[in-house]
Amino acid sequence: MTRALVVYAHPCEESFASALKGVVVNTLEGRGWNVDLCDLYAEGFDPVMSAEERRGYHAIPSNTLPVQAHVDRLLAASALVFVHPVWNFGPPAILKGYYDRVFVPGISFRLDNGKVKPAMTHIRKLGVVTTYGASWLRATLAGDPPKRLVTRAFRHAAKPDRLLYMALYDMNRADQAKRARYLARVEQGMEQF
Repeated sequence: MTRALVVYAHPCEESFASALKGVVVNTLEGRGWNVDLCDLYAEGFDPVMSAEERRGYHAIPSNTLPVQAHVDRLLAASALVFVHPVWNFGPPAILKGYYDRVFVPGISFRLDNGKVKPAMTHIRKLGVVTTYGASWLRATLAGDPPKRLVTRAFRHAAKPDRLLYMALYDMNRADQAKRARYLARVEQGMEQF
């Protein structure tokens, strides 16, 4: 059985992101997957790395102690899906803090003679379901940092068999029909994930 960690980042339960989270979780569970939903806001995840954490960042294995429960959830998964909006050409701050505090040396990467080597190779499927206020063109002209982070850095860290990046651009002008089509596309994507 595939075990998926779905990391969700949006503070409002009535948001479109929440509807996307529901489609992701329900579709994966419908396929018989074991889904661990990590709702960062609901769980009160602290995105702030302390000075002590930063000083011990490279001290394996003690570098995971402040976020050990989240590290354990990540290590138990073979699929990882992020569901979040893109704000100011980046993920919500709480999710960026999750990346910084959980994806530490020994967990997502290791250093071998100063070179970064993958350490998250237990993740066989890596996915993102997101929305942008910006159009595809504006996001592309800005370099699309969220997409590059996942398709380059996280892809290198995990070496997954399957990578899925699904984005609804120009969300601010998306009518109900466009949103409904995206929800259906996400469901289909998760069916094939």
